[in-house]
Amino acid sequence: MEVDPVAEHSIGPELDREFLDLALTANGAVRWSLSLKDDTITWTRGMDALLGVAGVSDEALRDRLFDLIAPMAVSARTSAAWHDLDLEQPLGDGDEGEPRFIHFHARRFRDPEAGDHLIGVAADVTRVHQDRQTLTDLADRYRLLVELSPDAICVHQDGLVRYANSATLSILGVDSAERVLGRPITDFVETRSVPKMHERLRSLTRPGSRTKPAEADLNRFDGTTAPVEVVSVLTTWEGRPALQVILRDITDKKAAEASLRYQAALVQHVSNAIIAIDHDAVVTSWNPAAEAVYGISAKHALGKPVEELVGAALRPAELLATGGVSESLHRRGDGSALVVRVSAAEMDGGYVLVCADETARRHAERTFATVIDALDEGVLVIDPTAIVESANPAAQRILGAQPTEIVGVNADAWPMFDENGDRVTEQTRPSATTLRTGRPVNSRVLRVQRGDGQSVWLAVTARALNPDDRPPYRVLVSFSDITESRAARERLEHEATHDPLTGLANRTLVLRHLDAAVNSPHRAQALTVLFVDLDNFKIVNDSLGHGVGDEVLRNIGQRLVRATDDREFVGRLGGDEFVIATQNPFDQEELSVRADQLLRTLTEPTHVEGIRLHVDASIGIVVSRPGDTRSAQDLLRDADVAMYRAKAQGRGRYTFFDVELRERVQRHMQLEQDLRHAVSQQQLWVAYQPVVDLKSEQVIGAEGLLRWSHPEHGSISPAEFIPLAEESDLINEIGEFMLRTVTREFAELRRERGAALQINANLSPRQLGDPRLHDIVRNALDDAGMPPEALCLEVTENALMQDATSAVRALRNLRKLGAFLAIDDFGTGYSSLAQLRRLPLDTLKIDRSFVSDLGESEDAQAIVTSIVAMAHAVGLTVVGEGVETAEQLEILQRIGCDLGQGFLFGKPAPLADFAGLRSISSR
Repeated sequence: MEVDPVAEHSIGPELDREFLDLALTANGAVRWSLSLKDDTITWTRGMDALLGVAGVSDEALRDRLFDLIAPMAVSARTSAAWHDLDLEQPLGDGDEGEPRFIHFHARRFRDPEAGDHLIGVAADVTRVHQDRQTLTDLADRYRLLVELSPDAICVHQDGLVRYANSATLSILGVDSAERVLGRPITDFVETRSVPKMHERLRSLTRPGSRTKPAEADLNRFDGTTAPVEVVSVLTTWEGRPALQVILRDITDKKAAEASLRYQAALVQHVSNAIIAIDHDAVVTSWNPAAEAVYGISAKHALGKPVEELVGAALRPAELLATGGVSESLHRRGDGSALVVRVSAAEMDGGYVLVCADETARRHAERTFATVIDALDEGVLVIDPTAIVESANPAAQRILGAQPTEIVGVNADAWPMFDENGDRVTEQTRPSATTLRTGRPVNSRVLRVQRGDGQSVWLAVTARALNPDDRPPYRVLVSFSDITESRAARERLEHEATHDPLTGLANRTLVLRHLDAAVNSPHRAQALTVLFVDLDNFKIVNDSLGHGVGDEVLRNIGQRLVRATDDREFVGRLGGDEFVIATQNPFDQEELSVRADQLLRTLTEPTHVEGIRLHVDASIGIVVSRPGDTRSAQDLLRDADVAMYRAKAQGRGRYTFFDVELRERVQRHMQLEQDLRHAVSQQQLWVAYQPVVDLKSEQVIGAEGLLRWSHPEHGSISPAEFIPLAEESDLINEIGEFMLRTVTREFAELRRERGAALQINANLSPRQLGDPRLHDIVRNALDDAGMPPEALCLEVTENALMQDATSAVRALRNLRKLGAFLAIDDFGTGYSSLAQLRRLPLDTLKIDRSFVSDLGESEDAQAIVTSIVAMAHAVGLTVVGEGVETAEQLEILQRIGCDLGQGFLFGKPAPLADFAGLRSISSR
């Protein structure tokens, strides 16, 4: 194709339309075309100027143009028709030495006649390129400006953080943007600040609009919050609406504001008058304390000369030259005098005066001096070199010295001794300790040797006059003369720790002595405690009077002292109880010999008021060896337990405390405590043992026997817990529970079976002495709905013999209710036929010890036969207890015994098992 740079070469109408489209997309463009068949190039006017080669030949222009569009030609041969191609090529320097850029835009065109062509336009895009570079440079500078900005800048979009500069990370206390980007913006806004944030953001409706500066709190990564001033701007991020937030850390600003408020508050609320004056001494500021101190309002003070207001000359410059502090006499507005300490400081435009009202302090000092002089307590002031500075009159009187003999003298001029009689060294004197360390010494008791040779006991206290000073300190020493009170106290101490009757150590001193022995850090020997208790001493008091009893106790105390050596400690605990404590190295055999000697000493006859008396004693012995953790109280308790064990074994003897005894005692104590709750916790229940008519061999009743099912120890024997109940006064509560249970359960059984069964219930000796017993039995019968004749109350023979008169009275009251009465365990006591006739009894129960020998002992059979005959003679029904064999049953039937009870007929069992017996007789 021919090159025609001038003519408007036309390829065809369709091609012209394509050129037109291209021309419309490029402002100032020059058209060109390239035949892909033979590389023929055509162009329109202006191409040489565009390419910067104006005036060159067409051939040169063709070669230049072909070189520039060659890459497009290569791409065009492989691209689809109508596929747009773009190429930007740099040219040589422009007018200002900067390179020029030509942009080629082309499209492949297929003409049916001319073949495939690449048609395009070329345009100078140097300005566009420069504008683009300018924008890029501007964006880089803006990005750098934002990244290095001291203000925190972040962008959030759809509630998530998209960008955060380094200042933002610093405020949040994090070193990596990855820990922030993508997280909800509300994660970093303190909860109380979130609603206000949303309210501000809703006001942004147009791009570029911004919120007013506001304050908020950010959540830092370390859990703290940071106050910030925040402005939000509506912008775009990656083509979508977003919010750019500028934050400024105002922590320092807040602190400064708080400091200013604090300083302002100090000025307003401090108790000292703070006055600002200019260089002419005219008041420019007058705080509320100044109003209070001088009685002049700020309204009247401002603008007036300060000397006129305070009634004294104030020259701040001179005051600063001499140290800045002075004390002088001022006047209030009403003319009254003030003692004021003035401090001055220079400031821009004048001075600040701090005026402290010292009037009250001065008055207090004078009052204090008067009080000190009037005290009965001696007071010394000692300087850091241990020299006495001052002494009040009481100190002079107590020490027996004139002022010139005290003031100016070293404080250790008077010898001091502690309560053990040891001389107090110079370094350990109370004043020296406080002077050296500043620590107070409180009421230390010391004996001081006066100059006249007399001694006085003093309670000495030392205090540092100013604990904030550095050592050595000035010391205030105060002391009271306790010579007389100490003597009186020693007398009271002796009376408080000694028995007035025997002069021996009392319980308090005994415990103190034992405690010192067991807790001694140098303890190397065993400690032995002998607990001595006189046997049946109550009989002496009751029969011969307390005067004789007291004399006996004095004699016993003297004997114990004579029987011990200086290394042994003797005390009286009270009543007829004495204690001997010894740390002599005795073994158990030697202790046994020692206890025998004591018993022989105590049982020697004593003569009191012409009466010859023999007194026995029981001794409990406990040995505590080194390492024993028992306290003094524990040792006395264990010795007491051993003593009671000795009494239980027959009195007049001694017993050693051992582990087995301790375990028995501990079990005894634990069971006693548990028994107190056994009723309320439903641990007690009643077992029923059949009572059989020996003629018909039918069950006509039962004896209710109390049982205890302990949650830890299982079944506890009545032989163990009934004595516990009697010793601890629980027997009345348990006895009432027993009566109510058997009457209620047996009343129901009688109604269910239609049987006239009788229930036997035991009464203890203590219950017989209970004045409420009559009412308890009556209420139990009434509540159960059981007739009185269905109840038989059993009392042991020994219980009746202990106090027969009271027993008869109690039994008669019960008999009036209509209940039957029985004497239990007959044959073990000392009752006689005559005594049985006096008692309102219905039944006699022969003790099992006699029944068990029937068939084996003729004596036993003779005794049982006699008891049956004797009982029948006075109209009593006889019950044989402990029937276990057919032979025993046959003998009892043969001798006429009425009723029987024992394992042969049935063991004690729950009510349900008893009710299932077939031999229960019906009405």
